[in-house]
Amino acid sequence: MKKIVIGLLGFGTVGSGTAAILENNRYDISTRTNASITIKKALVHNIHKPRPDCRGIILTDDPKEITDDPEIDIVVEVMGGIEPARTLILTAMANGKNVVTANKDLLAQNGEELLEAAKKNGRDLYFEASVAGGIPIIAALRQSLTANRISSLLGIINGTTNYILSAMTEQGRNFADVLKEAQELGYAEADPVSDVEGLDAARKLAILSSLAFNTRVTFNDVYAEGISNISPEDIHYADELGCVIKLLAIAKNQEERIEVRVHPALISKKHPLANIGGVYNAIYVTGDAVGETMFYGKGAGALPTGSSVVADIIQIVRNMSAGSEGLLNCGCYRNYPIISTDDFTTAYYIRLKVKDEPKVFATLALFFAEAGISFNSIIQKPRPDKSAEIALVTHPCREGQLRQAIQSLNSYSKLDKIYNVIRLETNGI
Repeated sequence: MKKIVIGLLGFGTVGSGTAAILENNRYDISTRTNASITIKKALVHNIHKPRPDCRGIILTDDPKEITDDPEIDIVVEVMGGIEPARTLILTAMANGKNVVTANKDLLAQNGEELLEAAKKNGRDLYFEASVAGGIPIIAALRQSLTANRISSLLGIINGTTNYILSAMTEQGRNFADVLKEAQELGYAEADPVSDVEGLDAARKLAILSSLAFNTRVTFNDVYAEGISNISPEDIHYADELGCVIKLLAIAKNQEERIEVRVHPALISKKHPLANIGGVYNAIYVTGDAVGETMFYGKGAGALPTGSSVVADIIQIVRNMSAGSEGLLNCGCYRNYPIISTDDFTTAYYIRLKVKDEPKVFATLALFFAEAGISFNSIIQKPRPDKSAEIALVTHPCREGQLRQAIQSLNSYSKLDKIYNVIRLETNGI
């Protein structure tokens, strides 16, 4: 039986989950790979910190003991961040080691460089755990769905925001209260900006889009908008319209131009993603041959994410046994342009407050008509203070058109306030 030696760069939540799975499922893994897989060393910040779950692994604070150790066959990077992770991965591959990484930040920014380095060195670089925890979406896009031309991806790929919006919807609570609860439960970081402002999902979408459309998409290409402005009132109106509000990651191939955006969106209760609650993730993929598919599961956590890491390790071990390392590398052979935000095309929900007077609504309608926008539905609720709250849903239009209408609205003396503008997604209904 072949002996495979692993080195871990990082031994936190994901690293310890990876070690636990390799130990707990040792017999099945060794039988499936015809190999004995052991973790030799793990890089940690503090080698003196008590670690009852280290399972005989040698702890080191010197990364060279892993990247330069000739006995180590596979380096698993679960430390996060751009540097020193980038340099350590490049060094490991230059030293003939295959690499597994869970680092979405690094891949979204430097994925092309890392994949080209893997190709140059004839090494494997696998990264299933970088997106959606335990959901095997990367393998699906890199292998199972490669017979297809993917037309769109629609996903809930951040568990923190999904937990917050689910609680707001089910319990009628406001954003700040649920965020605090999510932090107390460990679902949100002390600094939640990356999650609640859509940045985490944008990084993951850059990775998925690059694979789905075979064109390079980076984090900077993805439009990102967060959920901090979503109120219980917006959720109530969404319900009246037969919708729920989710933070969606959306990627579309629009006639060989790529649209990539992350933002809150109304989505019909009939859509498969509408009932994805709590911290769960799901990705809805449409291909020309397979049609509509959906991948669902836990998007984070030691064991779900560790499951993806270990699956990558197993595949690399099989590749090593077959002498087929380095076959799956950068597949970005196209060079599609990224659509500008002005050309995003979708329907919109606009909630605003105006003076409840004659001709006011007619003037509002005129502003939208001048921008080439028509209405799909209208909800108007009079207020005791001689004002009216109106929720408008437009037919699909370009975002540039909507901005023109909003600019006209903001100059209107009878407008008291625009509370919110939220996109409405109809893909997959």
